[in-house]
Amino acid sequence: MIEISERAQDHFRKLIAQQQIDGLGIRLHVAQGGTPAANCELEFCERDELQGNEWTIECHGFEIHVDGDSVSWLEGASIDFEPNATGGLLNIRAPKIKGEVPGVEAGIVERVRYVIEATINPQIASHGGRVSLLEVTADGVVVLQFGGGCHGCGMADVTLKQGIEKTLRQQVPEITAVRDATDHSSGQHPFYEGKQGASAVS
Repeated sequence: MIEISERAQDHFRKLIAQQQIDGLGIRLHVAQGGTPAANCELEFCERDELQGNEWTIECHGFEIHVDGDSVSWLEGASIDFEPNATGGLLNIRAPKIKGEVPGVEAGIVERVRYVIEATINPQIASHGGRVSLLEVTADGVVVLQFGGGCHGCGMADVTLKQGIEKTLRQQVPEITAVRDATDHSSGQHPFYEGKQGASAVS
């Protein structure tokens, strides 16, 4: 599944040895897989911290545990370590990690979901928010749920109309409208408490 060079394994072994914890391994996780913002995250992991859905790669003297939900994004991936004057650089190449942009033949739901994950959520993440797709109705209305800093935010309507709806309708022309189904009165940590500020999506 993943090719790990001898240089990378040597690098990981040295890092693990410095921690002086028996049975310590490395956990590999893909964040925002299938979007342009996708990236690999590595962290030390003890056996009792495993979730049970990991794929384990046996290396020389240690194990790498790949998060189960990340496996499909890491098909054909490789990890190498390139020494240099300042220490070295760990290179992870994963050709499938960003997924493929849905073509015009893809369904409207697939294309809307891609725009949300690839364009909209990375922008509103700066405000601690995100949106989720609830449904696309038969007449082309996209229904969204706001979360995080956008839940209860005083500028959520501006973000929806001036940012999200504009972006979605430009990239998915079949969309006729965008609706917010969030109960904003229950938001506990809104980015803007009142009617100040600006749209999180520009």
